[in-house]
Amino acid sequence: MLPSPTSLSARDAYIAHSLLISLLIYYTIHLRSLIPRNDIERIIASWGQPGSASQNAKPPYPSNLTLGIEPIPCHSHNDYTRHVPLYDALAAGCTGVEADVWLQPNGDLFVGHTKNSLSQTRTLQSLYVDPLVAILSLENAFKNTTTPATSNTTSHLQGIFDAAPQTSLTLLIDVKTSGASTFPVVHSALETLRSKDFLTYYNGSHLVPGPITVVATGNTPFSSIFALPDDHRDVFFDAPLDQLSGEEASANGTLYNSTNSYYASVSFPKAIGKPNGGMFSPAQVDLMRRQIKGAQDRGLKARYWDTPAWPVGLRDHVWNVLVSEGVGMLNVDDLKAASQQNWGS
Repeated sequence: MLPSPTSLSARDAYIAHSLLISLLIYYTIHLRSLIPRNDIERIIASWGQPGSASQNAKPPYPSNLTLGIEPIPCHSHNDYTRHVPLYDALAAGCTGVEADVWLQPNGDLFVGHTKNSLSQTRTLQSLYVDPLVAILSLENAFKNTTTPATSNTTSHLQGIFDAAPQTSLTLLIDVKTSGASTFPVVHSALETLRSKDFLTYYNGSHLVPGPITVVATGNTPFSSIFALPDDHRDVFFDAPLDQLSGEEASANGTLYNSTNSYYASVSFPKAIGKPNGGMFSPAQVDLMRRQIKGAQDRGLKARYWDTPAWPVGLRDHVWNVLVSEGVGMLNVDDLKAASQQNWGS
């Protein structure tokens, strides 16, 4: 038989009251976290709902496009698989996104992980180029976007993140079809960004930074980078990180540098190996340091892909070691976890 309310002791009443207050606080915090802080989060929150704005919709001006978002050096791996490609990564503060592209007979560049996942509604243009043009046009609404940048240290244009307007977003394009035939189409697909001077480029003497830095990887031939105009090279290579130190470093000493490359990447299990018992050996740490330094010496950002994702404790340990050792870009699948890391430590 349950006790009547009047039979509850003062202690029971205190406990019940405390639980109620705790639940109210919890749900208040939870509900507040669901309220969009900016236009990026508003687009994500309304995505797929009837009458909602499309991914390419231009938010109203004045805009709080990236209000409260702190950019962090994380790369959104397989970004196109997320609920809202590009926007989910930007909401987390990621400064790098990835698109796998497949050239179609009609010249379209479909985006997807495998051939079976491709769709005519998901293209490089619709998922990345058009949204980036819309976002950057908004951010630079009152700036002259027709005068080319001349400084080799800063861009004359506002980047995506208000908290760090000079931070460039890296668009990594992983070519899955023939590199020789696909790369020219990729280069042409970037023309809208290029015409507005939104792309980082090498002008023959120095690097001119822009709001977007395009990096080509996968089947992209290194020679394709040198086929671009000598005074406006605006697509960069993803150099092989494991060839920038050790015995192969001398042969590639001047081959890869900041005039033709931006990332230097390699498979983590292939290059470093899995931590034994959750801990790196001294030899693994030394190898990691030499590879990262090899990239830094050439002005490139070191990036390891296929890092451990599970268990979470191991993932976080690997992330912390990589960041502490100076990795240029952290390849991540869990955007929320990456955004909660203590990047200032």
